[in-house]
Order: sequence, then structure tokens, then C-alpha cells
Amino acid sequence: MDQGGAEPVFSATAEADGGRLTVRVRGEVDMATAETMYQTAVREPAEHLLLDLRRVTFFDSAAIHAVIRIARHFPDALTVLPSPQVRRVLEIAGLIGQPWVSRD
Repeated sequence: MDQGGAEPVFSATAEADGGRLTVRVRGEVDMATAETMYQTAVREPAEHLLLDLRRVTFFDSAAIHAVIRIARHFPDALTVLPSPQVRRVLEIAGLIGQPWVSRD
């Protein structure tokens, strides 16, 4: 479907560089897309995962659950770069202090 140049409702792409995997997520992460984000993140083995959520516009409880599952899959090897919307949801959920949430 042509969105007239608008951002896609959701996309998750992975790029591996040695032992580092970067997953870039855009759009809305909800119960319909959270599992795809999770699967994209854990599909390839990696020593470290950078989960870039800076272009995420909506983030619900299914998305929170997926990120927690990702954090369990990559203990001490995950960095999450949140958008302002994601940061706010993580803050409300009491997860903003987790070591995997970037402070930047």
C-alpha cells in the first residue's frame, strides 16, 4: 500500500557487524508487531545487541514484554536507545533505571 511517503506503520531491520547486532525499529510497536521485533532481535547470535527504538512512535504493554524478553536473552549485552515516547512508557512501567536503557 502506498503511504504517500509517510513513515511505515512498523518496520524492524537487523544489521550484523561482527559480534554486534543492531536492530532498528520504526513506527508502532504493539500486540500485532512486538513479536516481530522480538524475533528480529533474537534471530541471529550476537555478543551485543543495540535495540534502536528512537523512531518508535507508539509502545504498549506487548512491546514492554518483548523488550524484557530481549533483555533476558541478552543479559549484560543489551543497549536500548528509546524515543521520547518509549522512554516515557519505560518510566511509567518502572523500567527506566534498568542498565540496558541508554541515558542519552
